[in-house]
Amino acid sequence: MITISICIGSACHVKGAHAVLEALKGLIDKYHVSANIVLEGNFCQGRCTEGVVIKINDEIITNVSKEKVYAIFAAKVLGRCDQ
Repeated sequence: MITISICIGSACHVKGAHAVLEALKGLIDKYHVSANIVLEGNFCQGRCTEGVVIKINDEIITNVSKEKVYAIFAAKVLGRCDQ
């Protein structure tokens, strides 16, 4: 099981957290991996100046934008689901 946490606190919200969330939801549906993913929102990862911040299992990834979501998803999620 892979847990993806998206910061939806004020700083990340302003920097596009909702667009990142929607992009992730779309990819989870497109690749039919919902049985392997827990997608959750949370407040403040403590890196407000580096938002949007997501955490995949224990790995924090900063400066995430909608445009970067596919590359992150492919590397961090699809690779793990195929194992």
